[in-house]
Order: sequence, then C-alpha cells, then structure tokens
Amino acid sequence: MTSKLTRWSAVVYAALIYSFLYIPILILIAFSFNDSKLNAVWQGFTLEWYVQLWSNTNVLEAAKVTLIVAVVSTIASTMIGTLVAVGMYKYHFRGKSVLDAGLYIPLVMSEIVMGIAFLAFFSMVDMPLGIWTLIIAHITFCIPFVVVVIRARLQGFDRSIEEAAMDLGASEWKTFLLITLPVISPAIVASALLAFTLSIDDVIISFFVAGPGSTTLPLQIFSMVRFGVTPEINALSTIMLAVTLVIVITAERLRTRG
Repeated sequence: MTSKLTRWSAVVYAALIYSFLYIPILILIAFSFNDSKLNAVWQGFTLEWYVQLWSNTNVLEAAKVTLIVAVVSTIASTMIGTLVAVGMYKYHFRGKSVLDAGLYIPLVMSEIVMGIAFLAFFSMVDMPLGIWTLIIAHITFCIPFVVVVIRARLQGFDRSIEEAAMDLGASEWKTFLLITLPVISPAIVASALLAFTLSIDDVIISFFVAGPGSTTLPLQIFSMVRFGVTPEINALSTIMLAVTLVIVITAERLRTRG
C-alpha cells in the first residue's frame, strides 16, 4: 500500500512539473493560430500571422543571418572540437589536466560573462562588430559542447583496434580515417546538431557581439517582444520551437544509438 501510494505521488509530482513547463508553450502555439490580435480570447483558427511573418523583411533577413552564423560555426566548431577531443584522449602532455579543466569553464560560466568578455576582446583588437564577430563567438561557445559529447563516446572506445590496424601496416592518419572516425561518427553528428541548436537559440552572447546589419533571429524576436507580444511573435516562436525540437530529438537519437 505504501509503495503504491509513493508511486502515485511520484506520478502526480511529475505531471505537475511537466504541466508547469509545457502548458505555457502549448498556449503560445495555440494562440499563434488565433484570429485575434489579443492573446487573451480565442476567436477562431487562422494562418494569417504566419503569412504576415513570411512577408516581414526584417525577420527574413534575421533568419538569413542566423542560418549563416549557425552553419559556419557548427562546421568549424565540430571540426575543431573533434580534433581536440581525439587529441586529448590519445595523447599525454604537460598541462593536459589544466587544459582539460579549462574546456569545461564555458559550460558552467554565465553567458553574460562570456558576452562581455567577447565584447572586450573585439574592442581590444579593434575588430568591428558584425557577422564575423558573431561567428567567432559562436564557434568558441560551441567547441566545449562538441568536445564533451565526443569524449564521452571515446571513453568506451577500444584502443586495441587502432593498435591492431597500425600493427597491420596502417598509418596513424589512415587508422583515424578508417577506424576511429567511423566509431565516433554518431557522436560527431550529435555534437554538430547540438552546436547548431545552441547557435540558433543564442541570445545573450549575440546581443553583445552583433553589429549593425547582423541581427540574429532571437535578437529580432526580443526586439519585437519589447513592443508587445503579438500573434506574429507567437508564430515565429512556434516555428523556432519546431525546428529546435526536431534538431534536439535527432541529436538525442543519434547519441543513444551510438
């Protein structure tokens, strides 16, 4: 009786937590189809706000900048992060523990601190804020996440397979391409999808390093919200939610499958 009561209490508690997290999101999605400019009363179903959103040039330009930054930073951070993860796993050198600990600092550091640090750095090197500062900041921000995901995969890797390949005459580079890379490829894909999601969703760091003409989609949404939440913002948020959800689910499936 006591175990049954405990189980039902856990179910109710979990239901309350998930309701608190997801009911507001469901309401936002529902009101993106509301035939009213007021987010208080449901007046009927419409796709008008998605049509208006598609004709908004500011939003489309922000989406273009966001995709460019996300794609470039994802490719660069995945390549760099993969090399770092493999190098940190295979080789031992002086100061490795310090470098290893330093990789985890951006994961726990507040984004506003990183944003201020990036702004100070770009000001110090006299680099004008724009799309390139966004790309550099996003690459730096995403690399630790890529390294963590790939190193988790490498922890279960049997290095004797590499040693056997090299004993049979394969070079170190060929062993990496034919043995190591296929094994860690699910983690590479998952980390790339995670980096892409982080780049698309970032607001705080982008706020500090974005210049004129390089406004990202999250920053555009933030500026629109300041003038009042409209169904057009709900439609934009719904689209971003759907894209992010697909990316995260894909990354998680690849990670667990690997």
